[in-house]
Amino acid sequence: MKFLDQAKIFVKGGDGGSGCVAFRREKYIEFGGPDGGDGGKGGDVIIKAISNSNTLIDYRYQQHFKAERGHNGMGRNCAGRFGKDLILEVPVGTQVLADDKETVLFDLVNEGDTFILAAGGRGGLGNIHFKSSTNRAPRQSVPSEVGEEMWVWLQLKLIADVGLVGMPNAGKSTFLSVVSRARPKVADYPFTTLHPQLGVVYVHDHEYIMADIPGLIEGAHLGTGLGTRFLGHVERCSVLLHLIDGTADDPVANYQTVCQELKQYGGALAEKEMVIALNKCDLLTQEEIIEKTTALGNASGSKIYPIAAKINKGVRPILELLLERITEKGKE
Repeated sequence: MKFLDQAKIFVKGGDGGSGCVAFRREKYIEFGGPDGGDGGKGGDVIIKAISNSNTLIDYRYQQHFKAERGHNGMGRNCAGRFGKDLILEVPVGTQVLADDKETVLFDLVNEGDTFILAAGGRGGLGNIHFKSSTNRAPRQSVPSEVGEEMWVWLQLKLIADVGLVGMPNAGKSTFLSVVSRARPKVADYPFTTLHPQLGVVYVHDHEYIMADIPGLIEGAHLGTGLGTRFLGHVERCSVLLHLIDGTADDPVANYQTVCQELKQYGGALAEKEMVIALNKCDLLTQEEIIEKTTALGNASGSKIYPIAAKINKGVRPILELLLERITEKGKE
């Protein structure tokens, strides 16, 4: 299934049904009187979060969604049937934005969250409501209301506990494939990851979700490379795992570049707790590992964990540490 995290759609609630103007004409009833029924209410357009989906691809090829209109009222005081509601199912973590793409209307962070996106119009009133002692044969009715309509943006921010960040070719996809059953594309060239990937990690009878996003390069916040579009998928993470390519000429510069892009993006990403790992240590000598971890530790002020994701070396302690940090965040 193709991944899509943004879609623009048009929604319209159903129009209300018209009220009826009718009179009783029955044998043996001398003064029949009005008996026009009310029109039915139009259906609502409802958005609902479901758990068995992680893409908005269903809203790429169909952008217009309209609920059923209410049925008209009829004689014999028969009210029109209500229009059927239209339910749009989206993945958990979807935000509904106004047409300006900035104002957040709804944020569906839990499974089963539902919101009325466009309310249906109220049905019109039949002439039975206008009967009085001075108006025995009313011929007026109240017109129905039209349903609400609007253009909105759907924006998906994946729900994950750990977010993988780093420069292109830092080994994030390899790491995810080793620690979970996810099978992202792995190759020896940059930008093999073109859209976010999710994997479930199991540690000590516990599990948590890890998200891998495309690599960041200098100027990503200005649109360079794949830009920062996908950083929204790690906004909800409890902790970030920053992977650094140990074979790079200047790992400290790579670390600082990613941190700067996180800061420029905003969304409090720069303030999130971060675990830093020096990857591809199987290709380094012991002296190089000590030299690079020391330099990174001085630059970040944090402990650096040397790992080799490809051969699953040093990975287990990282997973246990991440579980510990996630548990601590859950207690706050």
